[in-house]
Amino acid sequence: MNRALTTALLALGTAQALKLPWTWMRTGRWDWSQLTESGGMPSSHSAGVSALAAYIACKRGVSALDFAVSALFGGIVMYDAMGIRRAAGEIAVEVNDLDEQVERLAEQHPGAYHARRRKELKEQLGHLPREVLGGALLGAAVGAASYALERR
Repeated sequence: MNRALTTALLALGTAQALKLPWTWMRTGRWDWSQLTESGGMPSSHSAGVSALAAYIACKRGVSALDFAVSALFGGIVMYDAMGIRRAAGEIAVEVNDLDEQVERLAEQHPGAYHARRRKELKEQLGHLPREVLGGALLGAAVGAASYALERR
């Protein structure tokens, strides 16, 4: 199998698995949905793209074309996680709150009708900068370790 791809997937899976104890330390409960959820500490997307770039940098050097491509797209992924996806999550919080407020108002005014959405919008979409940094550092470590173990 492709070692670079395996390395990126390993970092992604490791980051997702680390969300379990991280959530437990914050909330005191085991939330198994964290294994498949986006958002939170560490960023699995950042871990995956950083592991890929780090592995390629170690194997081929930073002047290689495939490193340039992986680093550029990795930067875009991490920027998107902190920007667009995070903003979408913040908007989802407001929309969910607004839906609850409208429902309360409708209950206070007979004759007013409000059709509540069946499912709330997902709020945890993006990442805080420290979550992206945590994922990037984890990914860089996994990428470098994968290269070091390959050379044995």
